[in-house]
Amino acid sequence: MAGRKAQLDFSDSKCSSCASHSYYIILGLILVYYATLSMHSQVTSESCKPNETSSKYQHCGLHPDGVRDLDCFTKNTWSKLRCMWKPGKHASKNTHTLVIQQKKPKNYYCKIYKNITKFSEDIRFFKSHSVTIQIFENSESKNCTQAVFQGSPESLQRCDPPNYVKFTRHSGKLDINVSWDQNDVKHIMSYSARYKALGSLQWNESPVISQNKTKSRVENLNSSVAYVLQIHCIANTKCTQCPWSEPYTVLSELTSQPVIVNFEETDVPNENGTRLVSITWKVSARDLHDGYNVTIGKESGEAPIEQINTTQPSITLILSYSAYRVSIRSFNNVSISPAVSQIIPLREDMDSMGDDKLNVTVHNNISFKIYWTDSLRKKYVCYCAEWREEKTKTAYKSFYLKGKNYYTFSPLKEPLKPYKRYTLSLHVRPNKDTCNMKHLNNSERTFASTTFYFMESTPVSGPANISIYNLTQNSMVLQWSSIPEEDTRGFLLGYTIHYSEYHLWGTESEKNITVDPNLNKYELNDLTSGTTYQVEISGFTSKGTGKRSAPNYFKTTQEGSFRYTSIIVVAAVVATVLIFGPPIIKRAKVVLWPSIPNPGKSNTMQKIDRPCELELLEAINTLKAEEWETKSLQIIEKEAVAPATILPAMLPLLCGLDKRGDSPGITCNWIQTETDDATGEISPNNTTDTLLETQQTDLQSFPFPFPSGYTTMEMFQQVMPQSITAITQDMESDPEDTDLTVFNPKPGLEYVRQFSTSPASDSDHLSTIL
Repeated sequence: MAGRKAQLDFSDSKCSSCASHSYYIILGLILVYYATLSMHSQVTSESCKPNETSSKYQHCGLHPDGVRDLDCFTKNTWSKLRCMWKPGKHASKNTHTLVIQQKKPKNYYCKIYKNITKFSEDIRFFKSHSVTIQIFENSESKNCTQAVFQGSPESLQRCDPPNYVKFTRHSGKLDINVSWDQNDVKHIMSYSARYKALGSLQWNESPVISQNKTKSRVENLNSSVAYVLQIHCIANTKCTQCPWSEPYTVLSELTSQPVIVNFEETDVPNENGTRLVSITWKVSARDLHDGYNVTIGKESGEAPIEQINTTQPSITLILSYSAYRVSIRSFNNVSISPAVSQIIPLREDMDSMGDDKLNVTVHNNISFKIYWTDSLRKKYVCYCAEWREEKTKTAYKSFYLKGKNYYTFSPLKEPLKPYKRYTLSLHVRPNKDTCNMKHLNNSERTFASTTFYFMESTPVSGPANISIYNLTQNSMVLQWSSIPEEDTRGFLLGYTIHYSEYHLWGTESEKNITVDPNLNKYELNDLTSGTTYQVEISGFTSKGTGKRSAPNYFKTTQEGSFRYTSIIVVAAVVATVLIFGPPIIKRAKVVLWPSIPNPGKSNTMQKIDRPCELELLEAINTLKAEEWETKSLQIIEKEAVAPATILPAMLPLLCGLDKRGDSPGITCNWIQTETDDATGEISPNNTTDTLLETQQTDLQSFPFPFPSGYTTMEMFQQVMPQSITAITQDMESDPEDTDLTVFNPKPGLEYVRQFSTSPASDSDHLSTIL
């Protein structure tokens, strides 16, 4: 084991020696590289004579594309002169030679600096003499160019542009805040700024002059326009040169605030007393912004007020049930938009938090003590209590406590007010390093909440808006609005309903009923029908009953009032049906069952009846009866009464008269015969057959159209069977006593009349045969 250990030690020492040699080799190579590089890039200087310099570099000329913008200056504490220039535009290799010349009273100072590859050089000079400096680019080539600078000692002191500039835009204004080099700041008294719109070729005519060396303001700008700006100091005896700074681009101003489009609050699973808050917003599309600044803090004012920068238009936080305020702004490098604020309200979930977890004992108006369950003692040592009166600022106290479940707050900065309700919440913080939160996100949870009073009293008002419904003979349901919280002046323990019978001579003994404070309606039973009741309601606390509401009067219904009411309702319904029923039924009948026209009321029949009826009656009156015999039938020929063509058209009119009742003694049994025997007599045996055959023949050969389709056809069909039946029955009843005399009709035959010997009837019973 010893030998092996020695071997290991030897091996380690050998490796250490190798590493040491390698280190020195690498270091040597680096030194050689930088030495060679410095030899090639080292600037050499040598004395010169003015005449020799002019003849040596006379082929180098001034050219706009060659070396240019040579500027030399000195800083106040420097002993050297710094020269700066810009190289030629087309030179592939830039090697410069600088020559300085100063004319002194007794001699001429000339110095030449060669192999300059940079674009600046610090050179020695005499501060009391004027200086002429030349810079030559690629002096050995034929395309050599040069630039010249001349200056007096008093014009060589220079103050550089500011090394830091901050711009802030708002309300059409641009605030400028600058800082200078520490060697220049004590000599600079003020500065100037010139500006122009981005893309413009001309600067504003009147530059802005600052009132001090750090701040200035440009006003009357267009908020939606971007600008270009340059700054330089105001020249003085200590700052004879004040060159302009490089151009600064100032973006347009952010003028519109973000708009919150969504706010959500949900419980965190398995984490009682915390909630997940998500806020989403949007900004105007024309605003050029770099991101968003979100500021979040507690409404109580407890630190910290945290600022979060984000590039996304949304944020998600895990917070306690305390109240928070969130402000959101968009920003770019020069501007911050107006803020939009969102209040995350205090959450008082009494059901989920539980009053039994937290209790308060008030000692006086500047001291109270809180107690909570023992479950927190082993897990938390950092707590924070918040309490507040409604619509006032929240007070808070964070504290460290170990091994106890109570804490006394004394003295309070703001004394507690009597008759005011306070809400108290206890928050626990898992971070044991410090009880003051470093971050708001996911740093505490709410353990419990409760309410308390420093001093209680009775309510100063009663319930309002007392009303009733479901009124019956012996019951009614009361409903009211709760007493406002600011009027309770203590914990409301319930309501008292005071009611009594009201009469003209006063009220009878009062009855009281107590109901739960969470109710706002109650049913009174065992009332007297048809009686007016006076009702008042009051609330009560631990200190007693408060002020009653204004008296309200309600009357129960009387006995039988329901029956009378029902009768009135039924009567009203019947009257309504009688008034409005017929028109409705008639209208429904017209729509659902179209009516069939009445032939008796036909306009066509009425027009035909009036003239023809008079003419027919006149013809009948001209008939003369020889004798009244009931058993004789005569056919009288009258040629001059009317044309033969009128009789067929009159037949329906007679039937119409029969139906209307104008001549109740007339029976419309008209039959026209086309054939008779040679003697003109008709045998009784074949009378009925002849009439039926004649009816069928004449219906087909009737020469005139009926006035109306449904009127004449319907009347004809109704009249003809009745006439035939009447004649048949008459013949069958007394065939032997019936004497029919038939004459051969001539062209002038109009009608057949049967005369009756009845003296009581003035009308002729006619049976007309067509």
